[in-house]
Amino acid sequence: IIFSDFCRRLSLVFAKTPFRAWVFTRALFSFPPTAHTVHTPVRLFVQPGTSPSQPQISTIRRTAMSTMKLNNAKSGEVVTRFPPEASGYIHIGHAKAALINRLLAEQYSGKMILRFDDTNPDKENVAFEHAIVEDLKSLRIKWDMGPTYTSDYFEQMLGFAEKLIKEGKAYCDNTPKEEMQRCRFEGIPTPCRANTVEQNFSMWEEMKKASEEGLKTCLRAKLSVDNPNKALRDPVLYRCNLTPHPRTKDKYKVYPTYDFACPIVDSVEGVTHALRTSEYNDRNDQFRWVCKAIGLRIPALDDYSRLNMEYTVMSKRKLTEFVNSGRVTGWDDPRMPTVRGLLRRGIQVEALVEFVKSVGMSKVVCTMEWEKIFSLNKKIIDPIAPRYTAVDQFRIPVTVEGAATSRKEVPLHKKNLALGNKEVIYGNKIFLEEQDCLLLKLGEEITLMDWGNAIVKEIQKNDAGAITSLTLTLHLEGDYKTTEQKLSWIAEDTSNVPVRMYEFDSLITERDISKDDDVDSIVRERTQYILEGLAEPAVTAVKKGDVIQFQRRGFFICDAVEPVRTFFLIPDGHLKRNHLSAMARWGPPPPTLEERRKD
Repeated sequence: IIFSDFCRRLSLVFAKTPFRAWVFTRALFSFPPTAHTVHTPVRLFVQPGTSPSQPQISTIRRTAMSTMKLNNAKSGEVVTRFPPEASGYIHIGHAKAALINRLLAEQYSGKMILRFDDTNPDKENVAFEHAIVEDLKSLRIKWDMGPTYTSDYFEQMLGFAEKLIKEGKAYCDNTPKEEMQRCRFEGIPTPCRANTVEQNFSMWEEMKKASEEGLKTCLRAKLSVDNPNKALRDPVLYRCNLTPHPRTKDKYKVYPTYDFACPIVDSVEGVTHALRTSEYNDRNDQFRWVCKAIGLRIPALDDYSRLNMEYTVMSKRKLTEFVNSGRVTGWDDPRMPTVRGLLRRGIQVEALVEFVKSVGMSKVVCTMEWEKIFSLNKKIIDPIAPRYTAVDQFRIPVTVEGAATSRKEVPLHKKNLALGNKEVIYGNKIFLEEQDCLLLKLGEEITLMDWGNAIVKEIQKNDAGAITSLTLTLHLEGDYKTTEQKLSWIAEDTSNVPVRMYEFDSLITERDISKDDDVDSIVRERTQYILEGLAEPAVTAVKKGDVIQFQRRGFFICDAVEPVRTFFLIPDGHLKRNHLSAMARWGPPPPTLEERRKD
C-alpha cells in the first residue's frame, strides 16, 4: 500500500491533475487510491459588475473515458433509479449512489427514477423526504420520473403476496422470534412451513387485521431452509406494524420488507438496471426469485462497493446519535458527512461529481481518504476565489519606518483579473501574524505582500521572552526574489473587519469503523477550533456562501455575516497543517499517511 502511494505521488510529477495521477496508479494496481435549515447554495465569489474569466463550473479536465459501464445496455432504453429511505438526511454515500444512477442514465441517453422507499412507517418522515429532494437539487441531480413511492404499489403487492400463498410459494409463520432465528441458523424448517394453503390464508387474514395472533405472525417465502446463503433461507416478506403510515395512514396493518418490495417496484416501474452496493450481493438471488415467482420481468442487477470514508461515521443511526447528543449542531454541521454538511464546509458539487467519476463502479471495498475530494475541490476554487488578508487574535503590532498612509487598488486575484479589484490601506502601523514574527531575525530583509520589502530593525519582547512588537524599515527598492519570508499583513485601521475563523477535526479517532463499534468510545473530544481575527476592510463585500482565500491561511467559505463575519476553513488536501492555523496551535498532531493506513 505504501508503495502504491509512492507511485501515486510520483505520478503527480507527470500528470497535471490528481485524477490523471489516479488513473496512472490504477493502471498499476487495479484498485482506487485509499483515499436543518436549508442553507443558501454554495457559490463562488463574483465581484459585483464583473464576471470571472473562467466559467464557474469544474475547472478539472473531464474524464476522457467513463469508468462506469452497464451490461446489456442499449442507448435510449436504460432506466435507473435512486430509492432512498426518508429516515434521515442523505450523506456522501447516498450522493455517490444518486450520482452513479444519474450519470449512467445520461451516459446511455436514458432516464432515472427518484423513488422513496417508504415500506417502514416507523422510520418514514415527510420532513426527510423534503430534505432529500432539496439536497438532490443542491447536487444538481435531475430525475425524469417521480418522486414515486413504494407505497403507491401497496395494494398491488398485497395481491402478489396472496398469489404466492395460493401457489404454495409463501407461508405464514408464528414461530417465536428466537426459535425462528435458531431454525434459520441451523437450516431446519419451523413447523409452520408445513401449513396448508387454507391455514396460511387464515393466518394472513389475522395479519391484515393486526389481531393479537396476527401480530405474532410474519409471511415468509418458501424458498429454502438450508441454503448456504442464509439470506435465502425462507426470508420474511411481510410483517405487521400498527404505526400509521405518513401516506396511507391506517389503511394497512401489514407492510412488505424492502427485499420483497424493491424487485416488484423496480419491475413495475420499468427499471432496466437496478444498481446496488455490493453488501446486497447475498440478496441478489432473492431479488430474482421474487420477480420470477410472481411472473414479472427481472431487471438487470449490478453492484458497486459501498463508500467508506476514513474517520467518518456513515450509519444514519450513529449520525442521529451525534445530533441528538449535541456533539454536532445539526445535520448540516460542517463536521457531518451529509450533503448539507459538505456543502456548508465549502465542498463544491463539481468536486463530488468528479470524485464519483474517478471511483466509478469499482467493486473493491476500501476506505477512501478525504484528501482525494479536497484536492479536487481546491482545483475548482483556486482559480476563482478572491484573495483577502486576515490576522488572528495573536497579531503583533508593527511600526513601519518610512511608510506613508495611502490607499491603492490591487487585483482580488492576480491570475484572474476579471474578479475585479479591492482597496488596500497602507500606513506606518500594521499587524503581522505572531507565528510569522517568531521566524524573523534582526536585520533580515522580508517581503510584505502587495507592498514591497522591509528590513527588521527591532524585535521587542517582554520579560517572558514573548514578542510584543516589531519595528521595520521600508526598503521598497529591495528584490522580493531574494527574501525568504513573504508575509501577509493588514494596516492598523478603524475600518478593519472582525472575523471568526473555524477549523474542524474529524468526529471520531478511528480510521475505520464497523457496525459493532461503540461510537462513544472512539469519539474525538475536541473537533472545533476557533480563531478571532481582523480582516482588511474589503472583506465587507463577501456574502454568505462566498468562497474566498485568506492569503497564506487557506480557503474559507463565509457561513454568516452577522453578528460577526464567520468563515469555515475549506480543507485543501494537504497533509501538513498551515503554521497559522488554529489546529497547528491547539490541535493534536496529525497522523501521517503511513500511520493512517496501518490503523
